[in-house]
Amino acid sequence: MSIFIDESTKIIVQGITGRDGAFHTKSMVDYGSQVVAGVTPGKGGEAMHGVPVFESVAEARAATGADTTAIFVPPPFAVDAMYEALDAGIKLIVCVTEGVPVNEMTELYAAVERSGSRLIGPNCPGLISPGKSKVGILPGPIHMPGPVGVVSRSGTLTYQVVDLLTRGDVGQSTCVGIGGDPIIGTNFLDCLERFEADPETKGVVMIGEIGGTDEQEAAAFIRSSMKKPVVGFIAGRTAPPGKRMGHAGAIITGSSGTAEEKTEALNAANVPVAIVPSEIPELMRKALS
Repeated sequence: MSIFIDESTKIIVQGITGRDGAFHTKSMVDYGSQVVAGVTPGKGGEAMHGVPVFESVAEARAATGADTTAIFVPPPFAVDAMYEALDAGIKLIVCVTEGVPVNEMTELYAAVERSGSRLIGPNCPGLISPGKSKVGILPGPIHMPGPVGVVSRSGTLTYQVVDLLTRGDVGQSTCVGIGGDPIIGTNFLDCLERFEADPETKGVVMIGEIGGTDEQEAAAFIRSSMKKPVVGFIAGRTAPPGKRMGHAGAIITGSSGTAEEKTEALNAANVPVAIVPSEIPELMRKALS
């Protein structure tokens, strides 16, 4: 099995005729994902990589039965694109766009909670269930089907860790890049709950980073509610306090959000934490043995 997406997932691409949307649509189609429609206002009736383009998400969903959307529109329009997907009844919204205003995300987050839909992102690489489907920008060839779930705040680290796992003959069930902004739609807890419930996921790699308390909250959940082994990694060990490193959410405030604090919380939940990413495959093999 997998979480969130599988072979039956029907995908819309919002912003399909833009540079990034067109490039990653082709990548998703080539991987075998069911990309059934694209949306670009003013371009309805056209096609991109064999995918029909519609004027609106509602029109695209009515014509294709799509249940998922990947958003590649520019930051000033990304929130409106997410609202449009919600209004059309799309159940899984994956927003790749970065630079989405945090104040607008506050209201959108509440709307997502009321809707019953799931948002992944913004500022995320998306997700992939190897051999089944991918939504977003994760590179398909580095993934391999298997029993290990991966959830990460960092897109680039996701690629590195997945490549290391595959080279180490450790396949993946689903890999989810949740994004590194202060307000995101799906967090570690959401993914850990789903991985714990997935019978074909036998272990989980959780890639965190400095800033916030998401990893500490995840550690509390792992300690109280997870039977499957988890291996961790925390990026940003050398970051100075008060200086943001990379993601908008990766900032240490006072004593909160440090790599040391997160590592201690995970260790207390019996989660081994790799010092460098290359240690992760062996830690995972030991955890599964």
